[in-house]
Amino acid sequence: MKHRYLPMTPQDQADMLQVIGIDSMEQLFQDIPTEIRYQGTLPISEALDEISLLRHMKQLSDQNADFDRYTSFLGAGIYDHHVPVVINHVISRSEFYTAYTPYQPEISQGELQAIFEFQSYICELTGMAVANASMYDGATALAEAGSLAASATRRKQLIVSRAVHPEARQILQTSARGLNLDIIEIDIQNGVTDLVHLESMISTDTAAVLIQSPNFFGCIEDIRKIGDMIHAHKGLLVVSSNPLSLGVLESPGKLGADVVIGDAQPFGIAASLGGPTCGYFAVTEALMRKMPGRIVGQTLDRDGKRGFVLTLQAREQHIRREKATSNICSNQALLALCASVYLSTMGKQGIQDVARLNIQKAHYAANAIRHSDRLAIANTSPFFNEFVIKLPEEANVTQINEQLLAAGYLGGYDLGLAYPELQGHLLVAVTERRTKDEIDQFVTRLEACL
Repeated sequence: MKHRYLPMTPQDQADMLQVIGIDSMEQLFQDIPTEIRYQGTLPISEALDEISLLRHMKQLSDQNADFDRYTSFLGAGIYDHHVPVVINHVISRSEFYTAYTPYQPEISQGELQAIFEFQSYICELTGMAVANASMYDGATALAEAGSLAASATRRKQLIVSRAVHPEARQILQTSARGLNLDIIEIDIQNGVTDLVHLESMISTDTAAVLIQSPNFFGCIEDIRKIGDMIHAHKGLLVVSSNPLSLGVLESPGKLGADVVIGDAQPFGIAASLGGPTCGYFAVTEALMRKMPGRIVGQTLDRDGKRGFVLTLQAREQHIRREKATSNICSNQALLALCASVYLSTMGKQGIQDVARLNIQKAHYAANAIRHSDRLAIANTSPFFNEFVIKLPEEANVTQINEQLLAAGYLGGYDLGLAYPELQGHLLVAVTERRTKDEIDQFVTRLEACL
């Protein structure tokens, strides 16, 4: 065939059948009993020509409520942040998007450098000594952190705040079941972890306390105080953090965290209707050899030139399975590269500016809600770019979100889906992409839906 990527013609098919010595396609399946084969025509559309197929696929994609056509106030883990155009230009280069993982590091210097830069950025943001680039997302990173804590302390109990993302807690529960770990969940008070309940549950059996700050409700946790509680019992503190918030907040490492994890999606990674994203994972130097995945290091070759190596490889693909720190982590190098390009494009000042814009715009929206006669802010704890709106008792969150969608808005997350005690509460996110007019119109439209 001259055109390798076009479907075969009837003559092509006949020539192929002749080469293998049969007369029809039916003969290819003669060893499969007729009674177990599908009889008739599959219930799918007829073949489409290229023009019709493109039109059909465009019609299907237009049914998605994307950020280009809708104004988003929906967060809960995936956010509508600005993605600089340079990012797609860089990651679309074939040497990056085809380089899944550096199996031959000596000839993968560009890929290794990209991973090294990502690790360096994460360490600087989190205040930790070592980071990797091998986590699927923030949720699986949390589960891996729990596993690391249990291994490092040789204890079987993990304490996790209910203010941690519900989906991340589900992943943690699944992972813990296989490792025979006990999970204790701590109550919420005013949008943050109930410290009285937490202190009463920590014991010498506790491997780690796992918190999120800013947490699922957008509120800032008292990391230092929680760290003091668990360290008094020689356990570890795991902090999941929105990395963008670290542009203005003190790094968890300086506040006593032993492991800092999270999702790098706010750093130039498109929402893509829910993923994929890129998790990050950083630890103190003492825990470095317990980390899952791989760590890229910097060295000099015999000519004194800068080079990069895989300093630590703790995956089952590299070492014996029973010695591996994890068997499920992968290499998110392309998405880590997105984050690295974003951070290098924005610079230190740019990251601070974007973080401040998120704070200022979210607080502007919250103040507008406070002036409403029928809406209220549920918590008084400090927050970053998300907050919880309490709706009137008779309000139906599902119907309100449907009305907002019809008006061109992606409304907030219905907290009643994950927290039965929070029926009638809406989690709203406000990023740097929202304008004053969009915020004002959203509040007005939300009031009109009540």
